[in-house]
Amino acid sequence: MEFQKRLEEDGFVIQTEENRTSKEIKDFNHTYYQGLLLEIGNRQQLLTFSPNQDKNKKFAGNKTLGEIRNISELPIFAPQKLVKRAETIDVIWLNGDNDMPEFFFEVEHSTDIQNSLLKYNELCGLNARMIIVADVQRLNEYEKKKNLSAFKNIRDRVEFLDYKSLEKQYELLLEYQTLSVGILGI
Repeated sequence: MEFQKRLEEDGFVIQTEENRTSKEIKDFNHTYYQGLLLEIGNRQQLLTFSPNQDKNKKFAGNKTLGEIRNISELPIFAPQKLVKRAETIDVIWLNGDNDMPEFFFEVEHSTDIQNSLLKYNELCGLNARMIIVADVQRLNEYEKKKNLSAFKNIRDRVEFLDYKSLEKQYELLLEYQTLSVGILGI
Protein backbone atom coordinates (compact mmCIF):
# COMPACT_ATOMS: atom_id res chain seq x y z
CA MET A 1 0.00 0.00 0.00
CA GLU A 2 3.00 2.30 0.40
CA PHE A 3 3.33 2.48 -3.37
CA GLN A 4 -0.37 3.30 -3.75
CA LYS A 5 0.07 6.16 -1.23
CA ARG A 6 2.85 7.54 -3.42
CA LEU A 7 0.49 7.38 -6.37
CA GLU A 8 -2.07 9.40 -4.44
CA GLU A 9 0.57 12.08 -3.97
CA ASP A 10 1.00 12.08 -7.76
CA GLY A 11 -2.70 12.85 -8.20
CA PHE A 12 -4.14 9.37 -8.56
CA VAL A 13 -7.50 8.57 -7.01
CA ILE A 14 -7.32 6.24 -4.01
CA GLN A 15 -10.23 4.03 -3.10
CA THR A 16 -12.39 4.97 -0.14
CA GLU A 17 -15.62 3.45 1.14
CA GLU A 18 -17.55 6.23 -0.62
CA ASN A 19 -15.99 5.86 -4.07
CA ARG A 20 -15.15 2.13 -4.16
CA THR A 21 -17.84 1.26 -6.73
CA SER A 22 -17.23 4.22 -9.05
CA LYS A 23 -16.01 3.70 -12.63
CA GLU A 24 -13.01 5.94 -11.87
CA ILE A 25 -11.84 3.66 -9.04
CA LYS A 26 -12.47 0.47 -11.02
CA ASP A 27 -10.42 1.80 -13.94
CA PHE A 28 -7.66 3.07 -11.65
CA ASN A 29 -7.33 -0.19 -9.72
CA HIS A 30 -7.19 -2.26 -12.88
CA THR A 31 -4.47 -0.03 -14.34
CA TYR A 32 -2.60 0.13 -11.03
CA TYR A 33 -2.23 -3.64 -10.82
CA GLN A 34 -1.37 -3.94 -14.51
CA GLY A 35 1.37 -1.36 -13.93
CA LEU A 36 2.75 -3.24 -10.92
CA LEU A 37 2.91 -6.44 -12.97
CA LEU A 38 4.71 -4.67 -15.82
CA GLU A 39 7.19 -3.09 -13.40
CA ILE A 40 7.94 -6.44 -11.72
CA GLY A 41 8.47 -8.15 -15.08
CA ASN A 42 10.77 -5.35 -16.25
CA ARG A 43 12.84 -5.54 -13.09
CA GLN A 44 13.26 -9.27 -13.68
CA GLN A 45 14.65 -8.59 -17.16
CA LEU A 46 11.64 -10.13 -18.92
CA LEU A 47 9.85 -8.83 -21.98
CA THR A 48 6.58 -7.24 -20.84
CA PHE A 49 3.42 -6.67 -22.84
CA SER A 50 0.02 -5.15 -22.18
CA PRO A 51 -2.73 -4.67 -24.77
CA ASN A 52 -2.62 -1.68 -27.08
CA GLN A 53 -6.08 -0.59 -25.92
CA ASP A 54 -4.53 0.01 -22.47
CA LYS A 55 -1.35 1.76 -23.62
CA ASN A 56 -2.56 5.29 -22.81
CA LYS A 57 -3.81 4.51 -19.31
CA LYS A 58 -1.81 6.35 -16.65
CA PHE A 59 0.06 4.44 -14.00
CA ALA A 60 2.58 6.47 -11.99
CA GLY A 61 4.25 9.83 -12.29
CA ASN A 62 2.34 10.44 -15.51
CA LYS A 63 3.81 7.26 -17.06
CA THR A 64 1.42 5.28 -19.19
CA LEU A 65 1.23 1.51 -19.41
CA GLY A 66 2.52 1.87 -22.98
CA GLU A 67 5.65 3.54 -21.64
CA ILE A 68 6.16 0.89 -18.96
CA ARG A 69 5.75 -2.20 -21.11
CA ASN A 70 8.89 -2.94 -23.07
CA ILE A 71 7.33 -4.48 -26.18
CA SER A 72 4.34 -3.08 -28.06
CA GLU A 73 3.69 -6.13 -30.22
CA LEU A 74 3.79 -9.79 -29.36
CA PRO A 75 6.22 -11.96 -31.27
CA ILE A 76 4.77 -14.82 -33.30
CA PHE A 77 5.15 -17.63 -30.75
CA ALA A 78 2.18 -19.74 -31.88
CA PRO A 79 -0.43 -19.86 -34.65
CA GLN A 80 -1.79 -16.39 -35.39
CA LYS A 81 -5.18 -17.23 -33.84
CA LEU A 82 -3.52 -17.89 -30.45
CA VAL A 83 -1.29 -14.82 -30.67
CA LYS A 84 -4.37 -12.66 -31.41
CA ARG A 85 -6.11 -14.12 -28.35
CA ALA A 86 -3.03 -13.58 -26.19
CA GLU A 87 -2.99 -9.90 -27.24
CA THR A 88 -6.11 -9.42 -25.09
CA ILE A 89 -4.41 -10.64 -21.88
CA ASP A 90 -3.85 -7.81 -19.35
CA VAL A 91 -0.13 -8.47 -18.84
CA ILE A 92 2.24 -11.01 -20.37
CA TRP A 93 5.82 -11.73 -19.34
CA LEU A 94 7.92 -13.34 -22.06
CA ASN A 95 11.32 -14.95 -21.98
CA GLY A 96 13.66 -12.74 -24.02
CA ASP A 97 15.76 -15.70 -25.15
CA ASN A 98 13.02 -17.45 -27.10
CA ASP A 99 10.15 -14.92 -27.10
CA MET A 100 7.81 -17.42 -25.45
CA PRO A 101 5.23 -16.37 -22.86
CA GLU A 102 6.16 -17.40 -19.33
CA PHE A 103 3.26 -15.77 -17.46
CA PHE A 104 -0.22 -14.60 -18.39
CA PHE A 105 -1.91 -12.25 -15.91
CA GLU A 106 -5.56 -11.27 -15.96
CA VAL A 107 -6.52 -8.52 -13.49
CA GLU A 108 -10.10 -9.08 -12.40
CA HIS A 109 -11.24 -6.06 -10.47
CA SER A 110 -14.88 -5.83 -11.47
CA THR A 111 -15.50 -8.22 -14.35
CA ASP A 112 -16.45 -11.88 -14.25
CA ILE A 113 -13.53 -14.19 -13.51
CA GLN A 114 -15.05 -16.69 -15.92
CA ASN A 115 -14.05 -14.38 -18.83
CA SER A 116 -10.39 -14.77 -17.92
CA LEU A 117 -10.74 -18.51 -17.52
CA LEU A 118 -12.24 -18.68 -21.02
CA LYS A 119 -9.20 -16.84 -22.41
CA TYR A 120 -6.86 -19.16 -20.55
CA ASN A 121 -8.79 -22.18 -21.79
CA GLU A 122 -8.12 -21.09 -25.38
CA LEU A 123 -4.40 -20.69 -24.57
CA CYS A 124 -4.07 -24.00 -22.71
CA GLY A 125 -1.70 -25.43 -25.32
CA LEU A 126 0.96 -22.89 -24.37
CA ASN A 127 3.39 -23.69 -21.59
CA ALA A 128 2.89 -20.54 -19.53
CA ARG A 129 1.67 -19.93 -15.99
CA MET A 130 -1.83 -18.46 -15.91
CA ILE A 131 -2.64 -16.16 -13.04
CA ILE A 132 -5.83 -14.39 -12.01
CA VAL A 133 -5.07 -11.23 -10.02
CA ALA A 134 -7.95 -10.01 -7.85
CA ASP A 135 -9.04 -8.94 -4.40
CA VAL A 136 -8.78 -11.78 -1.85
CA GLN A 137 -12.55 -11.48 -1.37
CA ARG A 138 -12.95 -12.98 -4.86
CA LEU A 139 -11.01 -16.17 -4.04
CA ASN A 140 -14.17 -18.20 -3.41
CA GLU A 141 -15.66 -17.02 -6.72
CA TYR A 142 -12.40 -17.97 -8.47
CA GLU A 143 -12.41 -21.47 -6.91
CA LYS A 144 -16.02 -22.10 -7.92
CA LYS A 145 -15.52 -20.94 -11.50
CA LYS A 146 -12.21 -22.76 -11.91
CA ASN A 147 -13.85 -26.02 -10.87
CA LEU A 148 -16.55 -25.88 -13.54
CA SER A 149 -16.24 -28.85 -15.89
CA ALA A 150 -15.55 -26.51 -18.84
CA PHE A 151 -12.20 -25.64 -17.26
CA LYS A 152 -10.94 -29.13 -16.43
CA ASN A 153 -8.02 -28.71 -18.89
CA ILE A 154 -6.65 -25.67 -17.06
CA ARG A 155 -7.88 -26.25 -13.51
CA ASP A 156 -4.44 -27.30 -12.25
CA ARG A 157 -2.61 -24.61 -14.20
CA VAL A 158 -4.45 -21.45 -13.18
CA GLU A 159 -3.40 -19.70 -9.98
CA PHE A 160 -4.88 -16.90 -7.87
CA LEU A 161 -2.79 -13.93 -6.73
CA ASP A 162 -4.45 -11.45 -4.41
CA TYR A 163 -3.74 -7.72 -4.58
CA LYS A 164 -1.98 -7.50 -1.22
CA SER A 165 0.39 -10.34 -2.11
CA LEU A 166 1.19 -8.67 -5.43
CA GLU A 167 1.94 -5.36 -3.70
CA LYS A 168 4.09 -7.14 -1.11
CA GLN A 169 6.09 -8.92 -3.82
CA TYR A 170 6.64 -5.59 -5.59
CA GLU A 171 7.80 -3.90 -2.38
CA LEU A 172 10.14 -6.83 -1.57
CA LEU A 173 11.60 -6.69 -5.07
CA LEU A 174 12.25 -2.95 -4.70
CA GLU A 175 13.84 -3.51 -1.30
CA TYR A 176 15.99 -6.38 -2.57
CA GLN A 177 17.23 -4.33 -5.52
CA THR A 178 18.53 -1.61 -3.17
CA LEU A 179 21.00 -4.03 -1.57
CA SER A 180 24.62 -3.55 -2.55
CA VAL A 181 25.12 -7.29 -3.19
CA GLY A 182 22.19 -9.57 -4.00
CA ILE A 183 22.55 -13.32 -3.85
CA LEU A 184 18.93 -14.50 -4.14
CA GLY A 185 18.66 -14.43 -7.92
CA ILE A 186 15.67 -12.11 -7.95
